[in-house]
Amino acid sequence: MKDKKSTDGSAFLHPNSTLGELDLYLIGEGRHERLWEVLGSHLQRNEAGDVIGTAFAVWAPNAREVSLICDANFWDRNTHKMLRVGSSGIWEIFIPELGIGLKYKFAIHQPDGRWVDHADPLAQRTEVPPLTASIVTEAAHQWTDSAWMKTRAEFQPWRGPVSIYEVHLGSWKLGLNYQTLAVELIAYVKEQGFTHVEFLPVMEHPYGPSWGYQVTSFFAPTSRFGTPDDFRNLVDELHRADIGVILDWVPAHFPKDEWALANFDGSALYEHADPKLGEHPDWGTLIFNFGRNEVRNFLVASALYWLTEFHIDGLRVDAVASMLYLDYSRKAGEWVPNKYGGRENLEAVALLKEATSAAYRIHPGIMMIAEESTAWSGVSRSTDSGGLGFGFKWNMGWMHDTLSYLQRDPIHRVHHHNEITFSILYAWSENYVLPISHDEVVHGKGSLVNKFPGNRWQQLATLRAFYGFMWAHPGKKLLFMGSEFAQSDEWDESRGLQWHLTQFEEHQGIQRTISELNQNYAAIPALWEKDTSPEGFTWLVGSDAASNILAFARWDERGEPLVSITNFSPVPHERYAMPLPISATWKEIINTDDHKFGGSGIVNGEIVSSHTNGNQITLRVPPLATIWLQPN
Repeated sequence: MKDKKSTDGSAFLHPNSTLGELDLYLIGEGRHERLWEVLGSHLQRNEAGDVIGTAFAVWAPNAREVSLICDANFWDRNTHKMLRVGSSGIWEIFIPELGIGLKYKFAIHQPDGRWVDHADPLAQRTEVPPLTASIVTEAAHQWTDSAWMKTRAEFQPWRGPVSIYEVHLGSWKLGLNYQTLAVELIAYVKEQGFTHVEFLPVMEHPYGPSWGYQVTSFFAPTSRFGTPDDFRNLVDELHRADIGVILDWVPAHFPKDEWALANFDGSALYEHADPKLGEHPDWGTLIFNFGRNEVRNFLVASALYWLTEFHIDGLRVDAVASMLYLDYSRKAGEWVPNKYGGRENLEAVALLKEATSAAYRIHPGIMMIAEESTAWSGVSRSTDSGGLGFGFKWNMGWMHDTLSYLQRDPIHRVHHHNEITFSILYAWSENYVLPISHDEVVHGKGSLVNKFPGNRWQQLATLRAFYGFMWAHPGKKLLFMGSEFAQSDEWDESRGLQWHLTQFEEHQGIQRTISELNQNYAAIPALWEKDTSPEGFTWLVGSDAASNILAFARWDERGEPLVSITNFSPVPHERYAMPLPISATWKEIINTDDHKFGGSGIVNGEIVSSHTNGNQITLRVPPLATIWLQPN
């Protein structure tokens, strides 16, 4: 290999450097979309393919010196001093004979004279927490999901079925790892009929009870459950089972651990120096300096890394609202306005736009999903149209209003009917995911089924009715693990799910409900083809507050309807009169009051609508239940 000269000519890159002039230029501009290929640790091979050593590179522009410390040099910072690459702020070194499995850190001599040892920000593998060293690794997994990837490239998720099972890997079943999850989790998700799984953050994090939301390694899957290749295999096997994979990604903040990103080179490098901009008041964490080229590049490359190297099908971006507003969770005087005097974080907006546009440009068919709880306009509108460029936004308003309505005694729901219908007024303002996530079953909120009033039968019936309503409502679906079998206790990551409950019929009934809803949902285009258009929805009964009844039609692109009728009252109706959207013979395909689900058995067979009376019909509407009708 030829020597590679740095951009300002003040230093030369060694023959085994991972960096070239173009790399240095793109990093300086904040536009290196494959940053993980040039920073961090990388095996070097000769022409025969044999490993000859490892190259290391790290960005630390304010460091006086940087040394590689590792197993091989007994963690002695005087053995392997790194070379500063011109004015780039990057330090690098090549060490012969070192290879896979080496544990290492960067010892950084700060401007204040202190030496602090840091994990590699671009590490692709780490020690198992609480240990904090980085580990040299190289992907060896041979992917077998080419059929999935080819189909995904043509997938249009806004007009396709998306039903997501949200999973915390460590507590779905205690004691599993990536390899065993590839067997047990996949079999269960297939049985339940979900199209996708969404993992709470798998990026390495030191504190388990943070559930992964305080990330220290933005390029490494947690070693708690195995190696990066083990995780690749889990994704591969999910794809082979026709299940998509979404990851939570957390660019909003990072923890203050001195061995990680905080004060990385003795200065506020990744974070803001001003605590009014750089510290998060709610979480005790640091906020990225989104306006710095290299930091923006680091985050965009992290997003692309998971999509590229792990074949991930979508990223759900956590805490977007906290990124968008400079005054988020801050009182007057505790925040700094933008250059126009406003509260919008313009640098964060630019980062999000760059991340979403790059992700969709490089990986068509994936999903970028925002957890955003405010009225910010255009979250799921394209960046060309002035939006943030996400494919979807979590519908927090629907979640809040619906759960608020259902937690009321049925006798009082008559006065709050607008809570259950209001979401339709804005259902097409964004592309929505309907989220019943982990946030609704933690921190004293209790389990989902126990939120509802009434005796045990009524609670379970309400849950089934709610799921039927949710799966028919416009928007993609997301359900946190345990809710699909009516877990009784609030989720606790240290205890795992209450799988023993699934031996009982009432919990099996909820599982059957979810399974049949998912199977029908995936098979009926009316439930997703026109999700993002008001033409895909028609109210049939929207104002019967006294009966707590709602009925609507969903339409596919060929004009075929599905009708959903929900009774959120414990009172059954043997002859409920209502219109149907077309004249046809209708068949009841879902009734959550069916005995097989644990209901009372008030069902309908074939229903013939009138050809002469505006398609008015009468039908049996069971208590606390949802019915789906489809033309025969």
